[in-house]
Amino acid sequence: MGDLVCISHLRWDFVWQRPQHLLSRLAQQRRVLFVEEPISRTEITAPYLEIFPAKNANNVMVLRLIQPVEENRWIGHGDAQTQAVYSRLLKDYLRAEGYVDPVLWMYTPMGLEFVDTLDPALLIYDVMDQLAAFKGAPRQLLEREKELLGRADLVFTGGVSLYRDKLPFNENTHLFPSGVEIEHFAKAAQPDAFTRPDDLAGLPQAQPLLGYYGVIDERMDLALLDYVAQARPNWQIVMLGPIAKIDQADLPQAANLHYPGMKSYEQLPAYLAHFDVALIPFAMNEATRYLSPTKTLEYMAAQKPVVSNPIPDVVELYGEVVRVAHSPAEFVAQIEAAIQENPQTNRAKAEELLARYTWDSIAAKMSELIEAEAKVTLTAKSLSRV
Repeated sequence: MGDLVCISHLRWDFVWQRPQHLLSRLAQQRRVLFVEEPISRTEITAPYLEIFPAKNANNVMVLRLIQPVEENRWIGHGDAQTQAVYSRLLKDYLRAEGYVDPVLWMYTPMGLEFVDTLDPALLIYDVMDQLAAFKGAPRQLLEREKELLGRADLVFTGGVSLYRDKLPFNENTHLFPSGVEIEHFAKAAQPDAFTRPDDLAGLPQAQPLLGYYGVIDERMDLALLDYVAQARPNWQIVMLGPIAKIDQADLPQAANLHYPGMKSYEQLPAYLAHFDVALIPFAMNEATRYLSPTKTLEYMAAQKPVVSNPIPDVVELYGEVVRVAHSPAEFVAQIEAAIQENPQTNRAKAEELLARYTWDSIAAKMSELIEAEAKVTLTAKSLSRV
């Protein structure tokens, strides 16, 4: 398997999640180029590529198109005004840097035009979300995804629900639920190992601390957060993460509800260490129907009791360990039970799940599939030339 070019709708420096975990590991054997969506600039007159080393990953370079505009705006992959330029500049860059027959790894169907331009040796679609269900999803996304699924040599899915949804479109689809870096989060099992971060230091330490980290967007059950905060004013609720696609004014407000903002992957254990209960308070809607939250295993690695709404993948994959609530009142009751439970409750099952789903093992199994598929593809190409 040669160099890998990833087309992503996410920024490398955003929340550290599935793409960063997998690609930083795959980069141990090959160059990885992470191609982000364009950025608009009013102060320039000609488009150009910005290229720089990825943070916290060796052998990964980040590339993005900087596009001149009269007024700054969001530009996605597949944009009619920029895609041709982006494809040409990217192809020129790959040629200049010696990328020959790269593997093309896709996270968004909106980057489909890159497939024809780059003519990859292998096409992989790693489905981490049901993007068409997200707020503001492009209207062409479903049609493009169908085409991408049909053309992909390999399809990986980040959850059981996504696997069942994509398998009918590509028989070479493989289930890889998101994993965990156990050692990183196991440190949080010892609260004394971390001084309380400054933005938690002022909270009453005698009161239970309930915590969540991740993106705070349209998938969040805001009504549930408000209910819990009002029902138990002696509980402190900390919601760590960037706010996206919703108005900050729409977030529920209470004296015991706190939004400290986004924290880096490196900082998370210091916060998680002080959670008495870890939360998965996602709403039950179309945007979460196919969700398989990475944080579930991370919470487990820190030996924190977990309370969740009945997200299908959480129930199916982790239901023996996670406390699942079907109403706001039950959510409060499950938190109360979690506060009182023995930390070793269901520990054996949690350890089994953690051992099964590590990022190292997932990346290794993906590599095996990619190498095997590459051999098949190369053999087919050789035979076609005979």
